[in-house]
Amino acid sequence: MGKQHKHESKSHLMMRYILMMVGATLAAAAIELFLVPNSIIDGGIIGISLLINYLTDISFGILVLIINIPFLYAGYKNIGKNFFISSIFSIILLAVIESNLHHFAAFTKEPLLATVFGGLLLGAGVGLVIRNGGALDGTEILGILLSKRIPFSVGEFVMIFNVFVFGWAGFVLGWEQAMYSILTYYIAAKTIDAVIQGLDETKAAIIVSDEYDELADAITQRLGRGVTKLYGKGGYHDMDKEVIYVVVTRLEVAKLKSIVSEIDGKAFTTIMDTQESHGGRFKSAIH
Repeated sequence: MGKQHKHESKSHLMMRYILMMVGATLAAAAIELFLVPNSIIDGGIIGISLLINYLTDISFGILVLIINIPFLYAGYKNIGKNFFISSIFSIILLAVIESNLHHFAAFTKEPLLATVFGGLLLGAGVGLVIRNGGALDGTEILGILLSKRIPFSVGEFVMIFNVFVFGWAGFVLGWEQAMYSILTYYIAAKTIDAVIQGLDETKAAIIVSDEYDELADAITQRLGRGVTKLYGKGGYHDMDKEVIYVVVTRLEVAKLKSIVSEIDGKAFTTIMDTQESHGGRFKSAIH
């Protein structure tokens, strides 16, 4: 592991593993204290493990580890040793903690509450593990590997895979529980996105305007944002255009629109969601 972490400080490495421990603990609590007592599952390998556990009484921890191993090995070959070690660490911890929560009573026997809070806790746990370099579920790894050989994206593969998981859940647990399970999966997926991307949601804006110099100065001075000038060519008149590219926070979008409208009411503006923003002046501008 030393080569992988050669450039990573011990404190940063320790913090990553502490956060993965927190993530595995949250996921274990969601499974054992909310989902299992209410016969609700998640999607992916965790969902399959819960279904087999329901049918056979084989330990969930053993199942989730054994079923994940081939996918994690594939991840080791294609994504790297650091990912493999972090994932094995997190899954073993998930298995151990989940097995030690058996003697605790369920937090709620109300299926809707179990669905919402179980999904939130599970999503937060899985998201923390992914954000710190590991994984608790090998479904997406399988999707990454197969997407090169099948005519589906990773997201489409995961969706198709989960259609079969929830269909199976319908026959095993009942269709009402399967519907609760789909809702749990949706809540967990949205929570994972929020944890991985962070709560500082950013937007990217592309502005085409003849007043680009004045606009660029106003955005820099009044929003504190650095702008990038891109060079383009108009498709209708075939004239050269300068295009402004800037990243702002969600709360600054209205102010940006106001600045553009004030300086050039005819400007063409496109605002898009961004997954992450790093480097440059962006973070320092927020803080």
